[in-house]
Amino acid sequence: MAVRKRKTEGRVRALLLALTFSLLIPLVGILGYISWQAWPALSLDFVFQNPRNYMREGGVWAPLVGTFYLVFFSLLAATPIGVLAGVYLNEYARDNWATRLINLCVVNLAGVPSIVHALFGVGAFVHFAGMGRSVLAAAFTLAVMTLPVIITSTREALAAVPMSFREACWNMGASRWQTIRTIVLPNSISGILTGIILQVSRAAGETAPILFTGAVFYVKVADQGFGYYFPYGLGDRCMALSYHLFTISTQVTGVTEAQQYATAAVLIGLVLAVNAVSISFRVYLRSKKKW
Repeated sequence: MAVRKRKTEGRVRALLLALTFSLLIPLVGILGYISWQAWPALSLDFVFQNPRNYMREGGVWAPLVGTFYLVFFSLLAATPIGVLAGVYLNEYARDNWATRLINLCVVNLAGVPSIVHALFGVGAFVHFAGMGRSVLAAAFTLAVMTLPVIITSTREALAAVPMSFREACWNMGASRWQTIRTIVLPNSISGILTGIILQVSRAAGETAPILFTGAVFYVKVADQGFGYYFPYGLGDRCMALSYHLFTISTQVTGVTEAQQYATAAVLIGLVLAVNAVSISFRVYLRSKKKW
């Protein structure tokens, strides 16, 4: 009987391991295919040059910087609100109908299509707030779209901190906020970062929200000097990699497939680079935990 159990456990373990590795096949296949197709056009010049000749020549520097702007400012707006909302819902809010309604709204907001977020951004930020079509309006629209995941991940990370930590702190005379600030948040920061990391790729890859609120077909950017590194103001419209990829794939003739795949490779590289830095920081913080 014991031998049979070990054999069954071994088969189940092998099956689960095979299923786990099978998840890598689509990822490796996509990355490998895009890299292979992009290789003829992919170079440092392609990354650091601006588009030229109606985007048939040059590189993707201006769209790359625009994407970085949108991701940075959207997370800058969404992270404090999302984290503080998660702290309130987990640490302060009572279990009543109002809290349950808020939780339901957060869950439903996560399932709203991006095109609906885009129309909301047009009404709320472009027209009502008077921002016009700009980097700021597009970033705020992306921030609204990323809020639900940040709120949910914050709540789950806070809930994972043992209640005994809180009780020990309260028994020493600390207030609720002192407990949250000095004990709960430091021990949950790695989980909170997980939700933020998940939203980097979504914010970088979205097209519909920025198309209606701040992205533009083409913007002439300086090839050197301050305007090269900081080509957009918060009130300006900007190019973005996702919209640029759509444009050169469907609207511009004379663009080679290698250029299209190279643009996709740069977008994936940006997401992977930001995620790698964030994950490294999360692993470092997690290594400091004592439990």
